[in-house]
Amino acid sequence: MNQAGLRNRRIDLIRGVSILLVLFHHFNIAYRLNDTILAGTLGWNAVRAVARNGNYGVTMFFVISGFLITSNAGQRWAGLGSVDTRAFYARRIARIVPCLLLLLAIVNAAAFAGLAIFQNHALAGTPVSFWIVNLASLTFWMNVLIAAHGWVNYPLGVLWSLSVEEVFYLAFPLLCVALRRESRLLAFWLVIAAIGPLYRFTHQSDEGGFLYAYFACIDGIAIGCCAAVLAKRFALRGRWAVVLQSIVVAGMAYLYLYRPIGETNILGVTAMALGTAVLLLAAYDRRDEPREKRAWTAAAGIAWFGRQSYELYLFHLIVLGAIRTVQPPRVVIGDEKLLLLAVFFASSALLSAGVARFYSEPLNRKLRNWLNAV
Repeated sequence: MNQAGLRNRRIDLIRGVSILLVLFHHFNIAYRLNDTILAGTLGWNAVRAVARNGNYGVTMFFVISGFLITSNAGQRWAGLGSVDTRAFYARRIARIVPCLLLLLAIVNAAAFAGLAIFQNHALAGTPVSFWIVNLASLTFWMNVLIAAHGWVNYPLGVLWSLSVEEVFYLAFPLLCVALRRESRLLAFWLVIAAIGPLYRFTHQSDEGGFLYAYFACIDGIAIGCCAAVLAKRFALRGRWAVVLQSIVVAGMAYLYLYRPIGETNILGVTAMALGTAVLLLAAYDRRDEPREKRAWTAAAGIAWFGRQSYELYLFHLIVLGAIRTVQPPRVVIGDEKLLLLAVFFASSALLSAGVARFYSEPLNRKLRNWLNAV
């Protein structure tokens, strides 16, 4: 992702779209926007269509994760068969653990202070202790806990997707060492990609199964891994590639808006993942000018959100939970919701930027140096 101080802004842009869809989705769950001027102008059906399928934004994240982990590992260690397992784990720990521990500290402290929305909720009728929730958060089975007990903790529920990604991170270097050849890895990931829709098909009566389970999601990561291997063999360039990308974006937008994910997930997750993979193939190995030289545009703004996507994803429900505590949804009506929406986006952006600049990025560098994984 980084090379000589440069970033791939096209990938940041895709990530930015993904995180904005997730944020809008979660806000609309808390403050239904049906009585706002936005719904009056565009129509409630149109606003709801944009807001309801935030999980497809997570699907896009999964593809990006598989793509970047695979392509960066291949470049860093001169081939996937030469991945340094210790260094790989050290880099993942340095990036992921500081923010995860901070999130847990904030939520546990807020719950201990008596803030209701940060406490656990027995949605399935069985109370779940904070010991269990913290353990699930740290050992990558929050998705399993949610499938069994519902969204037991409001701000920590987002860790379901991190659980899926962490299992991938644990397996990735071991698979590279065991299979060694990219052709074998490609075949393995294709099998995993094929399992996804079959798993979702057999779990349609169980939301926890078709949305949050490992095999319900990991085909997106596998498709990203396949795209990274293929990216080295051919490039999407030229006029025909622009046409292809336009068709793919239109198809992804249609799928996203067409029906709720509960009705389209069987092949919809696979289609969204394949579309994201095409966009990543077109963005592969394209570097942009240094950040300080970029003009501020709407695309640049979305790309900024993409650069902060990990911190945004982890901490945005902290912000939304605080807003809900101060302004309960039952007392907010009409266009007051749009004001809160702006406050939510701005506060989430400020918090994530602060966490990244003053906490996660410095700790990431220090931990990599300490673990000899620069």
